[in-house]
Amino acid sequence: MDAPPRMIPVAEAQANVLSGVSRLVSEDISVADSLGRVLAEDVASRITQPPVAVSSMDGFAVRADDVATVPVSLRLIGESSAGRGFSGSMAKGETVRIFTGAPLPDGADAIVIQEDTSVSGDQITMTESSGAGRYVRPAGLDFAHGQVLLKAGKRINSRDVALIAGMNVPWIKVARRPRVAILSTGNELVMPGEDMGPHQIISSNSLGLAAFVTAAGGIAVNLGIAIDEPGALREKLAGIQGMDMLVTIGGASVGDYDLVKQVAAAEGLDITFSQVAMRPGKPLIFGKILGVPMLGLPGNPVSAGVCAALYLKPAIDVMLGAKTAQTAGVVTETAILGRDIPENDRRQDYLRSKLDLSAAGELTATPFAKQDSSMLALFSQADCLVVRAPNAPAAKQGERVPFIRLDPGA
Repeated sequence: MDAPPRMIPVAEAQANVLSGVSRLVSEDISVADSLGRVLAEDVASRITQPPVAVSSMDGFAVRADDVATVPVSLRLIGESSAGRGFSGSMAKGETVRIFTGAPLPDGADAIVIQEDTSVSGDQITMTESSGAGRYVRPAGLDFAHGQVLLKAGKRINSRDVALIAGMNVPWIKVARRPRVAILSTGNELVMPGEDMGPHQIISSNSLGLAAFVTAAGGIAVNLGIAIDEPGALREKLAGIQGMDMLVTIGGASVGDYDLVKQVAAAEGLDITFSQVAMRPGKPLIFGKILGVPMLGLPGNPVSAGVCAALYLKPAIDVMLGAKTAQTAGVVTETAILGRDIPENDRRQDYLRSKLDLSAAGELTATPFAKQDSSMLALFSQADCLVVRAPNAPAAKQGERVPFIRLDPGA
């Protein structure tokens, strides 16, 4: 009889997954289509912003020396507005009406806001002084020509889109989205809305993981459901051509109907590991089949979801070249424990939990009382995973515990 596979620690499994995938090629896209994409190269500004000194207020452009002592009257010689500056130069004793965002006239070095003036024909009386640079945005205050403002590996948000456009950059280079094939297995599965037999369940994992892949920046390709029959599974596996990763759901354990490992192996699967010392998610497969990285997730909804957060998200990040690749699924925060929890066994445990702020303003993580890996409703309500190290002692309410946030969009 073959020896059972080694059950490896979570950190080792994560390292194997990260080393088993690689960054994809880049492509050029319009900045208008860049939301959520990951930069493949640094982005430098093509302009200086603002290109010249401009006013930050409505008022009058002045020479600071002219308004050092107030009240003082200056002669109005023109107007400067956004997009249409004053073409002349200001001399001693002169002023120019100016509006927010308008270029500062030659000779001016300060602004007196309109509330601090009175107007009589072309005579403007300044009732407050203004030092040099007051209410003036100097050229390049925001950024300069050639300045790198966004680095490769940055996932672009809506503010970044505005910044890139403001830098006068119409096209950017981003990582190609990884194509992730999702294959569900099991005689018991039917799609939502289909007629259900007395012993069947809905294939919720396939849709949830497709949404997870999309939220993570990939393109989900649903290969459908393979019944527990080797020929059906082989037929579905043919759909991985052109894919960057294969994710199977279910069939990863050691039961008579858990066929993923044996059928995939016959199709050339080179298994890196097949058991991880974690709960939920012990039966987890990673390897390569026909050159495509394969992640075999457990069938229970919470097990699949937790494994997706710990392994699938980091793998997609690596393929995208995202800066978060090395930190996804890694503990970086702690919170106050909201309830007592018992000692742990030899597997690393991930407790679905709610995050709240205590009356004292401290972040509190409260694990749900029930942690069964089939309970999808509680997983939907969870904000984070409280992490319990192998053989961790019992912990009391009020102690500090490590946790991993669940991405609200994934």
